[in-house]
Amino acid sequence: MLKKILAHKLRALAFIGLVCLMAMVRIFESSLFYDPFLGYFKSEFTGRPLPEFDTIRLTFSLFFRYVLNTVISLGLIYVAFRQKRMVAFSALLYIIFFLLLMVAFFVILYAFGNNATLELFYVRRFLIQPIFVILFLAAFYYQEHAAKK
Repeated sequence: MLKKILAHKLRALAFIGLVCLMAMVRIFESSLFYDPFLGYFKSEFTGRPLPEFDTIRLTFSLFFRYVLNTVISLGLIYVAFRQKRMVAFSALLYIIFFLLLMVAFFVILYAFGNNATLELFYVRRFLIQPIFVILFLAAFYYQEHAAKK
């Protein structure tokens, strides 16, 4: 019994630690990543021209941030469910979503530019924030508990 309680405490601590890592990524985003859109989207951006940016640096920065959030998210999913199948499936989804979102981001950026700043804002949000982990945790939790009924 004591081992079971201790195991749950360790899982809870690991989960909290991973959430804190995600928070650290967000807290230090301006020093860790190249993103000229950080300041742009924090201000009133409607009607303003897009900031100047280096496409290659921006691509690598978005990739690095997405990978960092993905690794932490996959750790959260593993700690929560301890099933490698879920982690592998999530990793595949993260790869697919990254490719789709990056294509959408640059199509919006170069094809529509200032005419689609809100769309750019939301696509970028999915790239830089760990939104998918919330969806995956909820979906896997539901799947796991629905299967038991």
